[in-house]
Amino acid sequence: MTDDASVRLHEALMELIQVAGLLQPDQTLPGESVSMSQAFALHELDVAAPLSQRDLVERLRLEKSTVSRMVADLDRKALLVRERDPDNRRLYRLRLTDQGRAVHARMGRHFHQHYVRWVAAMSPAERDALLTGLPALVRAIRQDLTADDDAHA
Repeated sequence: MTDDASVRLHEALMELIQVAGLLQPDQTLPGESVSMSQAFALHELDVAAPLSQRDLVERLRLEKSTVSRMVADLDRKALLVRERDPDNRRLYRLRLTDQGRAVHARMGRHFHQHYVRWVAAMSPAERDALLTGLPALVRAIRQDLTADDDAHA
């Protein structure tokens, strides 16, 4: 990648983070009592089988203490429950409650409305480029993170 492309990518990602409001990870989502990081946790717990807290740490790439506090808060809000793993009584599995699933569904509808408007504002060529480039960028980032993890192991 050329230096110019790297600079343009950096600027575009910085602007995306700012306009998406991702600089305030503890800011609650409109109409919900969950932060952006909690929203990601609800998503992971809704699309995957019940996860351990360690699984959630790995999926969210957050510190164990951060996830521990987040899980406790989501438990207090009755959005998830901690259940003993029947195969390993030392572990707890995290499972969304019906209320947690409902919050996740509402958030999904809220975000989907935004996505529909954003995609409609793009030309077909821009949509195609985004839907090709964004997954490629995610793949490259995952590969880089895996290489970093391997180097520190």
